[in-house]
Amino acid sequence: MSACLTIKDMTMAYGDFVIQRNLNFTINRGDIFIIMGGSGCGKSTLLMHLIGLQQPAKGDVYYGDECLNRADHKTRQRLLQRTGVLFQSGALLSSMTLAENVALPLTEHTQLDARRIRDIVAYKLALVGLAGFEDFYPSEISGGMQKRAGLARAMALDPEILFFDEPSAGLDPVSAKLLDDLICSLRDHLGATIVMVTHELASIFAIGSNSVFLDPETKTLIASGPPQQLLKESRDPKVIRFLTRGEMAPPSPTRTATL
Repeated sequence: MSACLTIKDMTMAYGDFVIQRNLNFTINRGDIFIIMGGSGCGKSTLLMHLIGLQQPAKGDVYYGDECLNRADHKTRQRLLQRTGVLFQSGALLSSMTLAENVALPLTEHTQLDARRIRDIVAYKLALVGLAGFEDFYPSEISGGMQKRAGLARAMALDPEILFFDEPSAGLDPVSAKLLDDLICSLRDHLGATIVMVTHELASIFAIGSNSVFLDPETKTLIASGPPQQLLKESRDPKVIRFLTRGEMAPPSPTRTATL
C-alpha cells in the first residue's frame, strides 16, 4: 500500500492548551480510515488539521511527499483540490437547490461550461440516489437525503480523498446503514480514500479498514489498527470500553502466586 496522508510528530493546541500531542500515523490509499475516541479528545479538530483549516502547533501533515502546512498558497490550493469534505450538518446552502449546491465547487474551481456542469451534477446526484431531486431545496428533503446531497457536493471535483465528520449523526439505523453502503461503494468504484470521524460502532466495525484511537486524558494516540483487530487484541481498558460500550470487562492482568 502507498501512503496517501502521513501525520508526523503532530501536536494540536489552542495557545498553551494542548489537545493532542505526538501524533504519528499513516493513511494508505484505499483506506476507510476511522478517527475515534471519547468525547472531547480532538477527533473533529484533527480532521480540521488534515484539511488545512487549522495549523499544527508542532509537526506536519503530508499529502504524499508534500507537506500541507508548510506549502505556499498555490501548492496548498492544488493539494486541497484533491479532497472533498462532508461536514456533520451536511452544510448545504439553504438558499440553493441541490443542483446549485453540487455545482458550486465546479463553478468556483473549473472552467467547464454550464452544460457540462449540469451533466456532472446530475451524475453525482444519481450516484448518491438523488436523481430527479436537482431542483429541490435542502428544507424539502429528509436529513438522510441532505447527507447524501452533501456527499454529492463533496465528490463534485472527483477527489482522491473524502473526509467525513460524523456522517451518520442524526440518522436512523436504516439510513445510517445505507450511508455506510454508499461510502463503501464510493471507495470501491471510484478508488477514493475515506477518512471518517465517528463514534458509531456499527459503522466502525462494518466499514473501517484502519483506525486511530485518541485519548482525552493522556492527550495522545493510544491505539491504532483495524477496528476488528483492536477489539480482539487490545488490552487497553479505555479502548475496550469504547469498542464494547462498556459491556465487556477489560482483561485482568496476569496474577503471579506469592509463596
